[in-house]
Amino acid sequence: MSAAHGSPSRGVAPGARSKDFGGSFRRLIGELRMDLPRILLALLATAVAVVLSVAAPKLLGNGTNLIFEGVIGRMIAQAPSKEAAVAALEQQGNGKLATMLASMDVTPGQGIDFSALGRVLIEVGAIYIAAAVLQFIAGLLLRHVIQATGWRMRDRIQRKIEDLPLSYLDQNSRGDLMSRVSNDVDNVTQVMNQTLNQFFQSVLTLVGILVMMLTLSWQLTLLAMVVIPLGAWAAIVLMRRAQPQFREQWHATGEVSGLVEEAMTGHEVVALYGLEERFTDAFNQSNTALYTSSFKAQTLSNMTQPVMSFISNLSYVIVAVGGGLKVVSGQMTLGDVQAFIQYSRNFTQPLGQLASMANSLQSGVASAERIFEFLDAPEMEPDRGASSFTEAWRNAHPGADFDGQAEAGRIVFDHVRFGYVPGTPVIKDLSLNVEPGQMVAIIGPTGAGKTTLVNLLMRFYELDSGSISIDGVDIRDLQKDALRRHMGMVLQDTWLFEGTIGDNIAFGRESATEEDVIRAATETGAHRLIRQLPEGYRTQVSDDGETVSAGERQLLTIARAFIAQPDLLILDEATSSVDTRTEVLVQRAMDQLRQGRTAFVIAHRLSTIRDADLILVMEDGDVVEKGRHDDLLASGGAYARLYRAQFAGPAVEDPPDGASGD
Repeated sequence: MSAAHGSPSRGVAPGARSKDFGGSFRRLIGELRMDLPRILLALLATAVAVVLSVAAPKLLGNGTNLIFEGVIGRMIAQAPSKEAAVAALEQQGNGKLATMLASMDVTPGQGIDFSALGRVLIEVGAIYIAAAVLQFIAGLLLRHVIQATGWRMRDRIQRKIEDLPLSYLDQNSRGDLMSRVSNDVDNVTQVMNQTLNQFFQSVLTLVGILVMMLTLSWQLTLLAMVVIPLGAWAAIVLMRRAQPQFREQWHATGEVSGLVEEAMTGHEVVALYGLEERFTDAFNQSNTALYTSSFKAQTLSNMTQPVMSFISNLSYVIVAVGGGLKVVSGQMTLGDVQAFIQYSRNFTQPLGQLASMANSLQSGVASAERIFEFLDAPEMEPDRGASSFTEAWRNAHPGADFDGQAEAGRIVFDHVRFGYVPGTPVIKDLSLNVEPGQMVAIIGPTGAGKTTLVNLLMRFYELDSGSISIDGVDIRDLQKDALRRHMGMVLQDTWLFEGTIGDNIAFGRESATEEDVIRAATETGAHRLIRQLPEGYRTQVSDDGETVSAGERQLLTIARAFIAQPDLLILDEATSSVDTRTEVLVQRAMDQLRQGRTAFVIAHRLSTIRDADLILVMEDGDVVEKGRHDDLLASGGAYARLYRAQFAGPAVEDPPDGASGD
């Protein structure tokens, strides 16, 4: 873009707080709505798996009771009955042991019931296997949901890019935008994959374990819960400290991506001017910021698990002491205490997982917020115009007959005013009439508004005021796609996608045949160069590859425009990268192509526009001169000065007013 209109931005400011964490989180969850049936099925499978897993410790406790009671039965084998053994213990002054024995289901002389114990072990094994299968099914369903959500987010981002105005892409770092498309989406899907299924399982496990603990002993449950507020407080503190570090981590990731992208695309310029050290310093600064923020974020996040482990051990000590006292007092069996201890240990585990997930969620939501910020960026004004030129013409000329001649290509700029930045106009007050079939050349110094003029004609930007019409139809009354179908544009900066040369040329017209491709290449002078390549039209090329030279890439983009057979042709320094001989071939092809078509040519090489029907000389957003080559030279104005400066050299003085020269 020739005009300066704002410096690139690299995303949100470092350390900026989340604008709406809760809103971004709810919006992220809302992205899962399309897969609600699968989510509900996964939730059901998780719930059944949790119920089975929670029931297992109680069954194992029954197995422990069978073993313990069998051992005690052997120990009191001499007693005629359990009651007699209890009475004997009381007479001996062992009241606590007597109370514990009375609460047990013991038969003197009867050992361990291995048959019953085997059934318990089989039941527990079956329960754990069933729970594992259900958890696998739930995880598989949720992975499908999460990957589908990531696919939809990438699809929406791609569609968003197509709807964004050029001003947004110009004012934001492309490396940062690429980071949002790739790194941030990957991070969101990774975090959801790690937390979504685990969240369901952890919450349901907490509820199930709490119910079982209350069933076994509400007193021990209260003791176990004493340390929970301490863990919750620690998790909240760590989460709050980690949140800004995760935001800074992903901002720094965008910074690094932007610098790498700039260094890669501008490698030759960097090497030419010896800027490697400057880029290295900038990269090291951003890389250090990424290292620091990532280290702090991960350190704070990883502290959650040791803290919760400490709390789990503290709870274990409290429950073990309290449970032992209850067994001795006969209020609980040994198997129930064992089950309760297992429950208490398992209770802190999902708490720690939830706390760890909360920290991971900070990273995921920070990335999601950057994605949503991109998706919410202002789009181009919606197309409310006609879907075809015929329809637009009839709307503009009600009652008139459209005989097809209206598409001859008469273009009128009527008091056009435009600026990239409000209050700083680039095009100030441009009025211009272009007749059908004319070749219009636009020249002027850098920043004069040459490229801006054709960008406005293509509706890459919208006017601040005034109008542009084609055959009496305001281009704003025509949908952008319908307008651009009649136009072909070749930019100074070439672009080739990864594919064959033939595919790149055929890209200009969907229905193009191989013969059409060869004809377009022949007309532009590219056929001779293509034939010299080992694989000809099947040669693989890409935008950053070295298979073809810069001039050859330019020829391919011109051939791509030619094959589209546009009604209006726009060439923005299209011959700047070709040699003199190739330039002659391109000029001949352009002469053939523009027969019966209106053409705009932005050029610095004035030799390429000598035969133009109309030459516009622009300075500071205004047309200061217009006319044919000979007439403008004769007038001795701005065009004559540019022409002599280019061909005669700076040492030649300007002729007196009114003099002409060649």
